[in-house]
Amino acid sequence: MRVAILGCGYVGLELGRRLLARGHDVVGVRRSPEGVEEIEAAGFDAVRADVTDPEGLSTVPDADALVFAASSGGRGADAAREVYVEGLETAIDQFSAREHPPDRLVYTSSTGVYGDHGGDWVDEETPIEPTTEKTRVLAEAERIALESSIAIDGTVARFSGLYGPERYRLERYLEGPVTAGYLNMVHRDDAAGAVRYLLEEDLARGEAVLVSDDEPAEKWAFADWLAEQCGVETPPKRTKEERLDEGDLSEAARRRILTSKRCSNAKLRELGYELEYPTFREGYREAVTAYRDR
Repeated sequence: MRVAILGCGYVGLELGRRLLARGHDVVGVRRSPEGVEEIEAAGFDAVRADVTDPEGLSTVPDADALVFAASSGGRGADAAREVYVEGLETAIDQFSAREHPPDRLVYTSSTGVYGDHGGDWVDEETPIEPTTEKTRVLAEAERIALESSIAIDGTVARFSGLYGPERYRLERYLEGPVTAGYLNMVHRDDAAGAVRYLLEEDLARGEAVLVSDDEPAEKWAFADWLAEQCGVETPPKRTKEERLDEGDLSEAARRRILTSKRCSNAKLRELGYELEYPTFREGYREAVTAYRDR
């Protein structure tokens, strides 16, 4: 199988390494010279192109499968729309018009599209209710990916909060203050592993799959566990009301604090994927060891 990873960044690089190790042909696409160098350092082919540029995408070789994992770089809703909606539409149009179009597409989305569910469990049957401009853009891109089946069968991989090498953010939880709420997480290796699995096993065409670990964590309990493992004092804590009363939050930040849910990975499990890091306890082991050894 030949796979083109558009927006081959944090998850895409790991996905490419895994696919390559299993004998697949992989090409990664980034828009910056530095991004291209990262792909080449990971050991697979690289093309410099912007997902919003049809001419640039025309230089990407034909592929059996596309993975759209581009990022808007933390910018606002307008930049998100340009990348996630316009870029995805451009990629679908460009590749589906080829003599040998891809057979399928995996679009990497976010559990942010669920909005607030008051701490209740959510899964693929839960209606999405995005509450910010950016998550509304992500929901629109999901619709485009799933409706692309006219030309290419689409799958949405809906990631919980990504963590892993270079993204453990220990200090945030060790130093605090930690605001109450739930953490829904997935290790980078499992995010990449799940996409690899869905492609190789030819699963979830025309469907969304929630990619999260087994155990949503309450932030205070997670912070206390992390402090104990690292051998430091537990961090200061505050309630959501206390954080909101501080009055220094943007509207988007307020909504993030008020948004609460627990993400179920039952469907991913039922499809047969076995997580390498079922909970944060396994996923943070490397970071904890490095912290204690420093």
